[in-house]
Amino acid sequence: MEYNSQREPLILMEYGRNVQKLVRYIRELDDIKERSRLSHVLIHLMKQLNPSVRENSDNVQRIWDHLHIMADFKLDIEAPYPTPDESIVFAKPQKMEYKSGELKFKHYGRNIELLISRAISLENETEKNDAIIYIGKLMKSFYASWNKENISDDIIIRHLYELSDRKIDYRDKAKSDETLFNISNFKDKSNDRHDHGDRRSRNNNNNNGGKRRTRRRR
Repeated sequence: MEYNSQREPLILMEYGRNVQKLVRYIRELDDIKERSRLSHVLIHLMKQLNPSVRENSDNVQRIWDHLHIMADFKLDIEAPYPTPDESIVFAKPQKMEYKSGELKFKHYGRNIELLISRAISLENETEKNDAIIYIGKLMKSFYASWNKENISDDIIIRHLYELSDRKIDYRDKAKSDETLFNISNFKDKSNDRHDHGDRRSRNNNNNNGGKRRTRRRR
């Protein structure tokens, strides 16, 4: 008895061992016309074994690529598509670079740091100030969600100063009575969404109740 561990490894498991043997048989034939004819026949069989394939150019070419892969890229035939480049087929994807380093304030997250860097790079002073104010409001809302306490502007200003490497300095404005980072709009929008959801839920309940009463009358 021949065990799978003693057989040649499967290259593409979705086609099975018999298809792989047929590919190797076709590859060893001497006549290129016969190799080409049998390859076209085998392609039709591979389409039937792979139900995800649809009749469009991209998927058809993918099946031909699979044929060449199972032949170790050594199949010389007359095909509608060129032999794929082995170095491209088996190329490893580029490693994605992630920003390393600890967050200074985890409750703000990495995106706040990215927004601050973007705001610093703005040349227009009005746009920069508007961006910083908006970022400060975001930070205040995040801090309030995390700490569940009222937070003053001077804390946000200090955190902005630290996160920006001292490039955003609003410490003088912290001494005034004016509120820089008013997050009432954030809360109002959130409450509006909740109220809308509650009204929709009540309407659904009323409609359902009406239907139930109609059934009882019948």
